[in-house]
Amino acid sequence: MTEFEKKVAVLREHHEELLNRKNTPKQWGNGIYEKYENPILTAEHTPLEWRYDFCEKDNPYLMQRIMMNATLNSGAMKWGDKYVLVVRVEGADRKSFFAVAESPNGIDNFRFWPEPITMPDTDDPATNIYDMRLTRHEDGWIYGVFCAERHDDSQPGNLSAATATAGIARTKDLVNWERLPDLVSRSQQRNVVLHPEFVDGKYAFYTRPQDGFIDTGSGGGIGWALVDDITHAEVKEEKIIYERKYHTITEVKNGEGPHPIKTPKGWLHLAHGVRATADGLRYVLYMYMTALDDPTLVIARPGGFFLVPEGSEYLGDVMNVAFANGWIADPDGRVFIYYASADTRMHVATSTIDRLTDYCMNTPEDGYTTAASVETIKQLIKRNKRTHPQPLPRGRGER
Repeated sequence: MTEFEKKVAVLREHHEELLNRKNTPKQWGNGIYEKYENPILTAEHTPLEWRYDFCEKDNPYLMQRIMMNATLNSGAMKWGDKYVLVVRVEGADRKSFFAVAESPNGIDNFRFWPEPITMPDTDDPATNIYDMRLTRHEDGWIYGVFCAERHDDSQPGNLSAATATAGIARTKDLVNWERLPDLVSRSQQRNVVLHPEFVDGKYAFYTRPQDGFIDTGSGGGIGWALVDDITHAEVKEEKIIYERKYHTITEVKNGEGPHPIKTPKGWLHLAHGVRATADGLRYVLYMYMTALDDPTLVIARPGGFFLVPEGSEYLGDVMNVAFANGWIADPDGRVFIYYASADTRMHVATSTIDRLTDYCMNTPEDGYTTAASVETIKQLIKRNKRTHPQPLPRGRGER
């Protein structure tokens, strides 16, 4: 065996150790979900064949010829008995692409399929595509709705000016994709999600209207729109179903995550909220529920965040960010929540339909003032005194 072959063997062994690493729940949590010790996907999880030229003649130093930067913001679905993510993989060149990774149990041993997805372009090719939401629709297709980014040619001198539209594609096998025209809307659109059922015989979209690529401007929050023909989808009427609000986690913007999960008590929604801080924008996840017979009617609105970056999750390309656009509900009621931290790596948290429903329906709403928050806490203290009294703490100077 040559020195080059030895280096390749060691590299492959190291990579297999990473892919086979077991994931265990963290010891302490909040009772709502369990987080896990390790990320489920990082840039190092991508196949070696995507990064290295293994021809000794062409690459005698065994360098990475194509470097990967991040794995993040993944759509999710069950594929047979496998847990499948359509991952946003970002290369060192800042371009994102989609790739499928699967796991036998949903929490570890994720492996990418051999090749990235080839996503067809429209007549107006996008510079970058990312953050796919997967929906297995009742019409029989699997749809991917994602952000398609292009330079804003109305500002030729500004190389940072961009536009965002909702790209739409569909597939039967997650390999071959049919690209449909982008969603037509009066505003820019990001974080658009297809509802899994027809509503009044039409396709239903959760939208996020915004005036600019970054700033929401007059966009009021998570919107709702019905579309007659998904092959020529156009937003003609749009209403806000979950608004932005001053001095809350949704103050700057908010958007739907994955499509909602249908439960006996209503639709479970996972979304993200954004607020401004002295250190930049903070992205957190939150939940809400809507009525079974009317997905636009909010019936439960737990206050505050549901999941935030913690510990090493805080660090990465874009710090202080938790983002999710994929989750999977198993028939036994277990729920796998796939979230990215700091726009860098993918994680999983697990819960159940019952726990998430209980969380949504029994967590106090945001009262929107300090006084209301304190009163909510005091009510909980009173209830605990009645049901589970504890000895009073000693006052200062008592012996």
